Amino acid sequence: MNAPGREAQSRTPEEPIERYEVVVVGAGQAGLAIGRELAAGGRRFVILEAAPEVGAAWRARWDSLVLFTPRRYSGLPGLPFPGDPDGYPNRDEVVAYLERYAATFELPVRLETAVRSLRRADDGGFLVEVDGGSIEADSVVVATGPFQAPFVPSVADGLAAEVFQLHSVGYRRPADVPAGRVLVVGGGNTGFQLAKELSATHDVELAVGTKQTPLPQRFLGRDLFWWLTKTGILAKTVDTRLGRRARDRDTLIGSSPRELRRRHGVPVRPRVVSAEGRTVGLADGSELEVDAVIWATGYRPDHSWIRLPVFGDDGRLRHVRGVTEAPGLFFLGLSWQHTRGSALVGFVGDDVAYVAEKVAAHVDGGTGVPSDPDTIHGAPETVGSREGA
Repeated sequence: MNAPGREAQSRTPEEPIERYEVVVVGAGQAGLAIGRELAAGGRRFVILEAAPEVGAAWRARWDSLVLFTPRRYSGLPGLPFPGDPDGYPNRDEVVAYLERYAATFELPVRLETAVRSLRRADDGGFLVEVDGGSIEADSVVVATGPFQAPFVPSVADGLAAEVFQLHSVGYRRPADVPAGRVLVVGGGNTGFQLAKELSATHDVELAVGTKQTPLPQRFLGRDLFWWLTKTGILAKTVDTRLGRRARDRDTLIGSSPRELRRRHGVPVRPRVVSAEGRTVGLADGSELEVDAVIWATGYRPDHSWIRLPVFGDDGRLRHVRGVTEAPGLFFLGLSWQHTRGSALVGFVGDDVAYVAEKVAAHVDGGTGVPSDPDTIHGAPETVGSREGA
């Protein structure tokens, strides 16, 4: 059984370079899901994961995280999420589920194997450089997800050293945040959820740069995702009018500024525009004295290790549904890769099936390149924190 494990990575120059039909980079939900598809197709492949365990992005989230997608909408292809289908899984349940998924389908996950570079091999395939050696592949699927490089605005540099500050990726629990006034910066789901949790033990304010559309978690006795699925809204693609409007926006689920003020006593402030010492300046000209700042300001992609011409002049990845202009190179699990569900754990299945088909076409002699290059689009530069992802 090729269950996830720590494989020896040291390699002498005399040893032959490993060769696979497909290399998958990343053992999160997207990488594991396409791994199952590749295994079912009899492909020779390996999943490379830099972390010591699968689901590293989930393990890095805060202790009390609960998904906003019910369990019935939180499973990957081939394995339903266990438990009450109408209940909402927490962080540890998601981690346990991903571990079980990898073990159930005997996926060849190689842990603690960071990919340092990806480039073309002399034979037209790919050369994947990892610590201690190289791996050749006919095709590569990058499944590193949307949560890569935490983004903190440069204004943070103006805060005094005694002001406690960290990005939301480093936040675990309220007890880790010192007493005093806490400013949470970021108007997405993460910002609202952290502000709620911290409000029970701290004096909290929330700074919001862009107002998001609030939606209830449940409506007329049904979960929001039941309605989104039944009405077809969740299936709207990035190239539709609705998709183009929504792709660069986050949606508040189960939260709103009004609810935050009334139920949790947290004032909602405008955008942070400056910081000096312990004073934070806001867009309306007001100022706040703070003891701690939590930056719930999202992530930016980090594809600096990819040495291939698949990025536009603006640095954004160019792709159609994860298919790039470099034959054999595919992406999976991107935010709005094709629909709103592309980066959500329970809705990645459609993208997985599509990309797996393109991978097979390439490995078996086709190109897998999209037929209409005019539809190639760039991924958003900054990704908000979406807890259902």
